[in-house]
Amino acid sequence: MILNKKIAVVMPAYNAEKTLQMTYDEVPHEYVDEVILVDDASRDDTSSVARGLGLRTIVHEKNKGYGGNQKTCYRSALDGGADIVVMLHPDYQYSPKLVTALASMIVSGHYDMVLGSRILGGTALRGGMPLYKYISNRFLTMFENWCLGIKLSEYHTGFRAFSRRLLETIPFEKNSDDFIFDNEIIVQALHFGFKIGEISCPTKYFDEASSINFNRSVEYGLGVIGASIKYLLKKRGIASFPIFDKGSKDKKTG
Repeated sequence: MILNKKIAVVMPAYNAEKTLQMTYDEVPHEYVDEVILVDDASRDDTSSVARGLGLRTIVHEKNKGYGGNQKTCYRSALDGGADIVVMLHPDYQYSPKLVTALASMIVSGHYDMVLGSRILGGTALRGGMPLYKYISNRFLTMFENWCLGIKLSEYHTGFRAFSRRLLETIPFEKNSDDFIFDNEIIVQALHFGFKIGEISCPTKYFDEASSINFNRSVEYGLGVIGASIKYLLKKRGIASFPIFDKGSKDKKTG
């Protein structure tokens, strides 16, 4: 806990058996009340490793996708009484030691959502981020900042913290079950008036770290543009979309 706020770390996992132990070992357990791992029908021993570490482990019988995995993560954390939920990939690409820093920014009351940015520290390329990913990250971020009217250094990180109030308000169940879920939850947070902060986070790219291929990256990029345009159209009263419909939050699709 931090100032009597219950902290839950959720790990959306797929084939993470080789990196899970390293990730878990660096979680600041003196502050984290619960670690939840959702195994999205992995083909390796991710769930066995998780149970061996004492994690609360949920296994999808069929793969539900990255977004579908997160939906299970957040529902489970909320059901467990978490006040702050930190989403951490179990692939050791992000530093678990910064869980406390992200959570503390929520505890402060200044922010409802915090992103661990790989860009702020200027070390993304040195950390092994492929050049094409870095260039597309910069282009998409510039486009999103223009559409959303804010200035973030990165929208595409897999290291995030949320307040309970935010997760109970936004209809994240209506989001995509694919990777675009990450961007949809950002535009939802902005639509409902929540404040977003950032913190610099080093990154590590290596063989065992999860990453989508070039074709999926292109598909993701188009989805990012689409989510941003939806926000812009909704804000200007031109069109409406289910992801901004608060009344739809209880209609589970995950």
